[in-house]
Amino acid sequence: MRIGELAALVGVSTRTVRHYHHLGLLPEPVRRANGYREYGFADAVALARVRHLAELGLSLDELRDALADDEGRELREVLLELDADLARQQEALRIRRERVAALLAGADLRPGSMGSADMAAMLRDLSTGGSRIADMDRDVLTLLDTIADPEERARMAALMRPFTDPGVLARAQALYRRLDDLAGARHGDPRVAPLAADLAAQLPDEMASAIAENLDAVPTRLRPPGSYAEAGDGRWMEAMLSELSPAQIEVFQLVIDTLKDRLR
Repeated sequence: MRIGELAALVGVSTRTVRHYHHLGLLPEPVRRANGYREYGFADAVALARVRHLAELGLSLDELRDALADDEGRELREVLLELDADLARQQEALRIRRERVAALLAGADLRPGSMGSADMAAMLRDLSTGGSRIADMDRDVLTLLDTIADPEERARMAALMRPFTDPGVLARAQALYRRLDDLAGARHGDPRVAPLAADLAAQLPDEMASAIAENLDAVPTRLRPPGSYAEAGDGRWMEAMLSELSPAQIEVFQLVIDTLKDRLR
C-alpha cells in the first residue's frame, strides 16, 4: 500500500501518518526502489493502534511507553492512570454542572452573582435592598468565594447565612441605608459613631472572631493601631475603599476597633 491508501484504510490523513513517523510512534516501512514507502498489513495494525490510543487522550510520552511494550504491561499501567485522570475530570465536571444548575435556579444572573453553589444559594436570599454599599459587600463575598478553598467557602457561607433571616435582613438593610447616606460625608461626621456601634452590635460573635482572625487581610487603614501588617495584604480591598467617603471608612474603622475590644 502507498501512504494514501494506508491513511484511508485507517481513517487518518497522510499528514497524520507522516507526523507519527516523525515522532517515532510509527516505524518507517521499507521503501521501494523509487523511494516511495511500501506499507503492509502490520503497518495498518500499528497505525490503527496509535490512532486509538491517541483518541483516548494519552500524552506523547504515554503513547511511546504503551507502544514500546509488546506484552501490554506498560499499556495497562498507562490506561489505569488515564482512567483515574478521567475519573477526576468527570468529578470536576459534575461539580461544575451542580454550580451551573444552582446559578440557573436563581433569579440573579448578574456576573457579580457568580460563585460556589453554597454562596450562590445564600446570596439569592440576601437582598441588598438597592443599597450601593450592600452591592459592594456582595461583590466582596463573590470575590472571596472565588479565591477561597472549599472549607473556607463553606465557613464563609455559614457565617453569612444568619443574615438571610427576614428580621435580621431588614435590620441590615436599614444599616446599609444609613451607610449610603454617608456618601460624600467627611471624617468626623456625627452620624459615624452611632452607626458604627449599631453595625458592631449587629455582627454575631462568630463573625467578629472571623474578622479578628483575618486582620492581615484587612486594609492597613482599617486595622487597629499597632496591629501587624504584612506587605501586600489587603490591597484588593484598598481599591474598594477608594470608592467610599471618609465618613464611611471611619465607620468601618470603628467597627473593627469595637469588635477587637469585644473579643478581649
